[in-house]
Amino acid sequence: MKAVTEGNKEPADKLAERLQEQFHATPYAAYSGLSQAKIKVQQGDTAAAKQILEKIARDSNKELSNVAKLRLVRLMLAAGEYEQGLKLIAEVDPASAASFSGNYDELVGDLYVALDRLDEARTSYQKALRDGHQSPFLQAKIDDLTAPEIVDIKK
Repeated sequence: MKAVTEGNKEPADKLAERLQEQFHATPYAAYSGLSQAKIKVQQGDTAAAKQILEKIARDSNKELSNVAKLRLVRLMLAAGEYEQGLKLIAEVDPASAASFSGNYDELVGDLYVALDRLDEARTSYQKALRDGHQSPFLQAKIDDLTAPEIVDIKK
C-alpha cells in the first residue's frame, strides 16, 4: 500500500504479484489484486487489469467479488463495451450483492446513457436513489435526463 500511495508502480506491481502467489487463498491476495489492477489501468494496460479483476470476481469472497465486478464494468464502460457491462451485471446474484445494489443500479444507468437508452437510464438512477444509494452525482445524472418543459413562445 505504501508503494502504491507513493506512486512506485513497479515495486507495487511486483509486491502485489508476490502476495497473490504466496497468499492466494486470503483476502490479502484480492486486495493486492485490486491495487495491481489500478496500477495496470494507470499504465494503460486495461487488458491486464481486466484479467486481474475477472480473477478476483470469480475467486474471492462476495464483498471483494462485487468490488471487482463493479470496477470491471467501469472498465467496460470506459472501453465502450456497454452491452458486455450490462450482461455482467445481469449475471450478478442479487442475494450476494444486496449491499452493492445501488452501485450496480447507478452503473446500469451509466451504461444505458452510453447506449442512448435514456428512459431506462433514468429508471435505473431513480431505483438507486429510492434504495438509498449515496452518490455525489446521482441526482445530477437524473436531472440531466429530465426532459425540459416545452415552452410555446408566441410572437
